[in-house]
Amino acid sequence: MNLYVGNLAYGLTEDGLKEAFEEFGTVTKVTIIRDRETGNSKGFGFVEMDDQAAGEQAIQALDGKDVQGRNIKVNQARPREERPAFGR
Repeated sequence: MNLYVGNLAYGLTEDGLKEAFEEFGTVTKVTIIRDRETGNSKGFGFVEMDDQAAGEQAIQALDGKDVQGRNIKVNQARPREERPAFGR
């Protein structure tokens, strides 16, 4: 199950985000979205969990929870929408 995680603290690492979700099940991938030019966090990311039930449990437990001073937003990620190429 792929989860969207928003309102992340800008200093949070992928390892730190993974730790927050591991108590609910196996985390297979963590990605914090970063600005291409600066490399700084954009304040959101994605967590993939190998089990649907674990993902739903993580949503229930972590949505609105304080993680490093920010109340994070957690929900099931929507499929990425196709966007036209830049400048076309």
